[in-house]
Amino acid sequence: MTEPIRAGMDKAPQEVAAMFDDVAQRYDMTNTVLSMGQDRLWRKAVLAGVDPRDGERILDLAAGTGASTQSLAASGAHVIACDFSLGMLRAGRAARPELNFVAGDATALPFADHSFDAVTISFGLRNIVDPDAGLREMLRVTKPGGRLVVCEFSHPSVKAFATVYTEYLMKALPAIATKVSSHPDAYVYLAQSIRAWPNQRELAAQIQAAGWQRPAFRNLSGGIVALHRGTAP
Repeated sequence: MTEPIRAGMDKAPQEVAAMFDDVAQRYDMTNTVLSMGQDRLWRKAVLAGVDPRDGERILDLAAGTGASTQSLAASGAHVIACDFSLGMLRAGRAARPELNFVAGDATALPFADHSFDAVTISFGLRNIVDPDAGLREMLRVTKPGGRLVVCEFSHPSVKAFATVYTEYLMKALPAIATKVSSHPDAYVYLAQSIRAWPNQRELAAQIQAAGWQRPAFRNLSGGIVALHRGTAP
């Protein structure tokens, strides 16, 4: 049996893609368990933030198996689920054959300039080898006045809660993943990548530096997750 790949913190694209290939079959269930069901609330917040409208073209980047894409498409918008993990795309097509899945690298998207009314990415910006390049590429494919919604792990806003959360992240999460995931080492990478990620204000500044206007964010689940927004000039 092939040994599962654990991505390093240099986020080499082939390693990250292979890691997600390995976890694809049980990805949605594992996320629900590890987030204690909060993932459903986060998807609802993304849906409200994107505010999809009938007939709009929306790009759901790092879409995985299409869980978030499904709710966006229910609005009547034309939604493309894009991911660079072929394993995730295969699992998504099997589970949700009605959705439009496309393979693509976030730093070189296979779409024309100004193709989409809105672009969203949930828990995937952190895994791009060059997040700033990814944000610029998202801007390239968004129409002027179009919307960006980024849902990403962040830093708890209350210090006491932050201590408890860090303990869960570094100790409990990998232990739980051993029981429910087909590739628990992937969740060690997950925990490490979350700790190394910029805080809310730092990420908002990165979004603005990439060219997006009116960056704003709001905390979800006490700051464990933050929902960021921007507008294309």
